[in-house]
Amino acid sequence: QVQVVESGGGLVQPGGPLRLSCAASGTIVSINSMGWYRQAPGKQRELAATMPSGGSTNYADSVKGRFTMSRDNAKNTAYLQMNSLKAEDTAVYYCNANIRRTWFRGPDDYWGQGTQVTVSS
Repeated sequence: QVQVVESGGGLVQPGGPLRLSCAASGTIVSINSMGWYRQAPGKQRELAATMPSGGSTNYADSVKGRFTMSRDNAKNTAYLQMNSLKAEDTAVYYCNANIRRTWFRGPDDYWGQGTQVTVSS
């Protein structure tokens, strides 16, 4: 069994920073890509940032220059440092991890339960 758990959400003022964490645990052989997605009220879930296990990070245009994603592969953990937050960044942020649990089948996508980020004065 695999669990993906996000943490670090909360209320922050416009212009402020916030750091999200995502930890994957359980029976894990390897993790390919990890990513952060977000869903604002009344909108579809959208990509914020993704990072393959050994490549460069891909960011949505709306967060480029403000958000930085990083990974600690030894801890099966990903982070999203969010700076210069805007009201339009308000959303539930979800972590996605593409995880291989055994060598006998391909990897599957796992999602966390989401963490709320609210940017408001």
